Parts: sequence; structure tokens; C-alpha cells
Amino acid sequence: MIIGLNGIEKSFGTDVILKNVTFTLEEKEKAALIGVNGAGKSTLFKIITGEMSADSGEIFLPKTAKLGYFSQNLQIDGTKTVYDELLSVFDEIIEIEEKMRELESEMSRLKGEELEKAMQLYSELSHKMERENGYEYQSRIRGVIKGLGFDESTLFKPVNILSGGQKTRIALGKLLLSTPELLLLDEPTNHLDIESIQWLEDFLNGYPNSLIVISHDRYFLNKVTRKTIEIENGRSTVYFGNYTYYINKKAAEREIQQRHYINQQKEIKHQQQVIEKLRSFNREKSIKRAESREKQLEKMTPAERPENLPDKMRLVFKPSRESGNDVLTVTEISKSFDGKEIFRNISFNIKKGERIALVGANGTGKTTILKIIMQRLAPDSGKVAVGSNVFIGYYDQEQEDLNINKSIFDEISDSYPELTNLEIRNALAAFVFTNEDVFKTISSLSGGEKGRVMLAKIMLGNANFLILDEPTNNLDLNSKEILENALDSYEGTVLYISHDRYFINSTATRLLELTPDGIKNYLGNYDFYIEHKEMQDIKAEEKPILGSDGRLDWKKQKEEQATKRKAEAKIKKLETDIADTENKISEYDNLLASEDVYSDAAKTAEIFAQKTELEESLMELYEQWDRISE
Repeated sequence: MIIGLNGIEKSFGTDVILKNVTFTLEEKEKAALIGVNGAGKSTLFKIITGEMSADSGEIFLPKTAKLGYFSQNLQIDGTKTVYDELLSVFDEIIEIEEKMRELESEMSRLKGEELEKAMQLYSELSHKMERENGYEYQSRIRGVIKGLGFDESTLFKPVNILSGGQKTRIALGKLLLSTPELLLLDEPTNHLDIESIQWLEDFLNGYPNSLIVISHDRYFLNKVTRKTIEIENGRSTVYFGNYTYYINKKAAEREIQQRHYINQQKEIKHQQQVIEKLRSFNREKSIKRAESREKQLEKMTPAERPENLPDKMRLVFKPSRESGNDVLTVTEISKSFDGKEIFRNISFNIKKGERIALVGANGTGKTTILKIIMQRLAPDSGKVAVGSNVFIGYYDQEQEDLNINKSIFDEISDSYPELTNLEIRNALAAFVFTNEDVFKTISSLSGGEKGRVMLAKIMLGNANFLILDEPTNNLDLNSKEILENALDSYEGTVLYISHDRYFINSTATRLLELTPDGIKNYLGNYDFYIEHKEMQDIKAEEKPILGSDGRLDWKKQKEEQATKRKAEAKIKKLETDIADTENKISEYDNLLASEDVYSDAAKTAEIFAQKTELEESLMELYEQWDRISE
């Protein structure tokens, strides 16, 4: 067991957040911690790390276990470069490495007892390097840098000039490289694009220690975790499976529990009626029978009434009229900002009833395309044609359509003056705004609450074409599922941007990928897109090379393809050579630590020379790998 929690409780004033939270996590086990926003997940992490104290309960954590905590707003600042900041994780390893180099130099001159002591120290340091994977720290840094999306130009920039999102990624990178025995990750996929999230999934699947992760990314949870700890109404429940297993198991258990409770209540009511009837006869035998039944009722173990689930929004999109078959046609639109081209010659069309996800790397211009469709931006060239009888509902991730100075009630009332006060209150109640909550100002709301107000406005508009820009941002897991169900039953057309792969998988019938070369079309959901993307990308790279006369230059094309294949083969060989060289260096370190070698000065000197030569070769291999990879 790496950690155990028993009866953890926490209140803030009269608000009870956690009550009797109990679970254990074994070594190398990977678990998800889930619950609605405000359930107390981040509070529990802070209690585990000691940042906050529990009101009662116990936490069992081995004293030797190193704990790593990544919080949602964790950032790193300072004048160090990105590379040096990540390198600082290995300060102790680098110090050991430098000490070993000093010992190597000294041992070639030492004799007798002094040599024996030096060799003993060298052996201890060598074993520690092996335990800490110290010989691989350079390659580990390179892997994390690439995986988190930092290019070569960013590596040697000072951290303090980077964006908040980049600083957060560096903080995450440092934590991953430090390899704690227990890793606590609070929303680690925020600020990451899909490619970086996929890399993080692979990294965590190969992570040698334990982790608990809080995330609204259900696809990510399914890929990484095999245990789910739910916090609901302050209590914890453990499910031994990933997120999809938890959803199915919880629904089945709750249905059984509800049915059992209802049936028992019916039986109790029936028995009470029979007892009352028997007593009304006022005869000795009937009274005895009544008493017997009362005793049976007293012995009955009462079924636990299922606790009320946290309030959920109730979402229904219903078009007020049907659109034509051609909903949207985008023809060769291009857009630049300050002389920098964002995209060019983008064309696609959307038919009635389609649910289309617009995907692509950050910065490719997805939101810009939606704003051009909504006529909030003008394209530099090309045109957008909206079909007949199309009425659009637009969800803006920047929430510019909300007046921050208004109350929630006034925002809806001013947008739909024909609605009565009761109708507005009923609509807001469907989005979990009740009583005095409806008079909160927009500026005081959280991101998730603002999102719910936006969805309420769209729902009331009865549009037949929904354009949604990151609609699941800031929504908890339950609200995401409600939105998915609403879109699945929606009779209109949907175009949306989302980084939520589970959401895309559940709702999309087609994906449009925005790339530097234009739009790529994929029929199907996200899993289909991933399955076919790699093959399509390979084909797309094999572009024809034209000569000066405009004709296909077969000779040059073959040369280019041959050069590319050679480079790929060279990279593969270099990676093999790097691994072999690192293993050989490790073998020499083991030899130097053996008594047969360190007791023989000649052998020691010979192996030192060979090891030094290999280390120089390793640096050359790294440099070649960098050069060819670029």
C-alpha cells in the first residue's frame, strides 16, 4: 500500500465538504478521483499533501515515499531557461556524476588503501545512479520537452517571458521527471493540445509508480486509470475499473438500490395496513397475529434510501423550424492577422442533421473560422453561404455575448422579452440556478456557471443550427454527459470545436481537421479519425514535385523520397546506438565497482579509458540525433 485514507472529514463553517472518505491505493496503482465541481476533490488533494488539515480521520503514507503534487494553477517563474529549469530536477544526479568523474581521475593515481576507499565510494555512487536511472536523464528531458510541445526555439528562452500556459507545462514536466512514488495530478491536461495529451497518456501508462488524477477528460481517464474513486455528497465510493466501467456500474447499482428501497417501502406499508386491520377486529387471536407481524417488521433490516444526486442541469435543444438540406457552404476562405497567414483556401459544406467536430492543433484558426461564419470577422478572400431557413445558435468560448454587468435573470429576460418571470425562472432552474442565485451578476460567476448561462440562452433560442466553441470547457462530468445526450436527441445540425475526445466520440458523425494544408475530412467519430489519420497523413506527405515547366519531376521526387527514407533509417539506427552505448557505459560502471577490477590498477585504468571514450561517443550520437531530427 502506498497510501491509505480512513474517515477523512472536512467542513468550512456549516458546509460539510468531506465525510468519512476512506480508500487505499496500492503501489503502481493508477486511480481517478471524480465528482461534480465543488465535491471536494482538490480539497482532498490538499489534505493529502498537508497543505490543509482534516477535521478528523487518518492518512497512512510511508515516510520514505516522495509525494508529487500538480495543481491547476501551478506555474514556474524565473530567469532560468526552459532546458535549465527541467535539468534542475537532476541536480543531485549531476552532482553524483561530477563526483564520479573526479573519482575516476583520482583513482588512476591512487594506490593501496586510498584506492580501495575511492573505489568503494565510486561503487556506492554508481549503484545510486542506477537506482535513480541517472544515466538516462538527458534522454528523459528530451522526451518530456518534445512531448509537452516545446520546440527547439523555446528551449533556451527564459521561463519568465513565457505565457502562463507554457509555465504550467514546464511545472508539469518537472514533476513528471522527478518520478515521485505517489503522483497527485489535478487537471493535468489543461493547457495541452490533443497531441500532448496523447503523449501524456503514454507517459503515465509507462509510469513506474502510483498516481491519483483529477480530470474532466473522460477519454484520458479511460486510457490511464484502472480504479475510480468517486466523491458524492461528501462520501467516497471505490470502483475497480476505469471511467466507463464506473458509469455503467454506478447506474446499475443505483437502479438496484432504488428498486430494493421502493419495494421494501411498499411491503412495510402493506404490513402496517394488515396490522391495523387485524387490530380493528379486537379479538385475542387477531391481536396476537398483529403483534407477530409487528415483531417481524422490527426484525426487518431497513434498506438504505439512495441519497439524492447533486442537482443537474436539464438540457433540451428543440428547433422551432426545419432548415433546408444545405445548411452551410464555405468556399476558399483565407485569413491573415498582421501579415501572418492563419489559413488559406478553406472549403467545406454541411448538410442538415450532421454533427461535425472541427479539430486541429492550437493556433490553426478553428475559432477564427467560426467567427467568420458568424460574420464577426471578415475573411480576406472566399465566401460563406448560410442555407435557407437556417437559424443559428452560437456558443462563444470567450463568452463575449454575456453582459457581465447584468444579473443572470436580466440577461435572459432582455434576450427573450416575450418570456414571463415564471418561464425564465423555470428555464434557469433547468440549469441549476434557483432562488436568489438568479440575481447573481454575470461578473461574479465561475467559468462553468457562465457556460451554463450561455447554454440556457441557446436552448431558449430554438435554433436549428448550433455552432459551439469549446462547449464542454468548465463543465463537470455530469453536465458534459447531459450536453452529449441533448445533442444526440437534437433534430437540427451541429458544428463545434472541442478538445474533449470523449465528447467528440459520443456526438460527432464527421470530423473536419484543420491543417496548414487545408481541411481533411473524416467520416465517423474520434476513434475512426485516430485509426485513419496516420495512414492519411503518410499519403499526404507524398506530394508530387513539379519541375520548372510545371510537369511532374519523377527523378527529383524519387530522390526526395530516398533521402527521407535514409534519414528515418539513420534516426532509428542512432536511437539503437544511443541505447546500446548507454547500456555499455552502465556495464563499465558495474565493472569498476567490482573487487576484481578496482583491486587491479591496470584493469581500472583500461576500463576508465574505454568508458571515457564511450561517453564522448554518446555525446556525438546525441548531437547527430538532434541534427537529423530537425
